[in-house]
Amino acid sequence: MPTLAEVERDALACTRCPLHQRRTNVVFGVGDPNADLMFVGEGPGQQEDIEGLPFVGRSGQLLDRLMLEEMGLTRAYCYICNVVKCRPPNNRDPLPDEIAACHPYLAAQLDLIDPKVIVTLGNFATKLLLNSTEGITRLRGRAYPRPDGRTLVPTFHPAAALRGGGETVAQMRADMVRAKQLLDGRRPSPLPA
Repeated sequence: MPTLAEVERDALACTRCPLHQRRTNVVFGVGDPNADLMFVGEGPGQQEDIEGLPFVGRSGQLLDRLMLEEMGLTRAYCYICNVVKCRPPNNRDPLPDEIAACHPYLAAQLDLIDPKVIVTLGNFATKLLLNSTEGITRLRGRAYPRPDGRTLVPTFHPAAALRGGGETVAQMRADMVRAKQLLDGRRPSPLPA
């Protein structure tokens, strides 16, 4: 099995889909390669494409704040990545062929990091990792055991929370608490969905 550094090196040279033609940087992922907690988002935005790091804009600031306030954790204790590693033009949704082209990188990240808990941020990560057609609004609010022994906790993308206001942020907070309980080895208490 390749190392995480080898998978990243392959991703940095990737030309599997047209997204590579406009990228400034591949946004592979960042954080502890042995983390028990992994966040998976949709794809890089403009600021992420410039810096080559996931969740560095306003969405990332909200994610960092919620991690600290609800989980007592910083980025140093988790791993953060996206479904697609290159920015879709104008921040549009990633296309199915783009998701398929990047999926081997995400699969390798999951295998190599082997997190105990995966928090999916938004529709694309949630649908992909749960193999579901249901939207995030219906899927969030629960924890989903996976056949690989990991548990998935879906929540809203921080960008949606920035647009959606207080109620969406409150729901994200509840999902972060749910993930923290799983990390601590406790059964998540029934929190308001």
